[in-house]
Amino acid sequence: MEFDLHPQLEKDCLYVGRFSLSRLILMNDKQFPWFILVPEVSDITEIYQLNKQERRLLMDESSYLAEQLAKLFKADKINIAAIGNLVPQLHVHHVVRYRTDPAWPAPIWGKYPAIPYSQGDKTTLLSLVRENMAFDREEY
Repeated sequence: MEFDLHPQLEKDCLYVGRFSLSRLILMNDKQFPWFILVPEVSDITEIYQLNKQERRLLMDESSYLAEQLAKLFKADKINIAAIGNLVPQLHVHHVVRYRTDPAWPAPIWGKYPAIPYSQGDKTTLLSLVRENMAFDREEY
């Protein structure tokens, strides 16, 4: 079965790149560097539904992404969550947090309406992340 990104994620996010298992997308909200890993496996809503190899790979990709984001953005904290209440397709949020961000220390979910990136900021951020992520590696 062919993989399709959920329409809400397609609408709200920008394509960044692809790891072995997962597509990496960026939430189009300049208030928070907010990245989402979406395993490209059809009809999956929960991590436990992945096979053992896919689960391991998702954990490796998530850990790699979190570590790279923490370094790249000099984060105070990386929030990682697989909620899926509004978008049932399995996806894992990776949000760079700072003690100075507008929602700190509360969760960001539904706190403020999204503020889209300008074209220039979008281009700069996507280039920065793409240049600093190893999308072509088999192991992380």
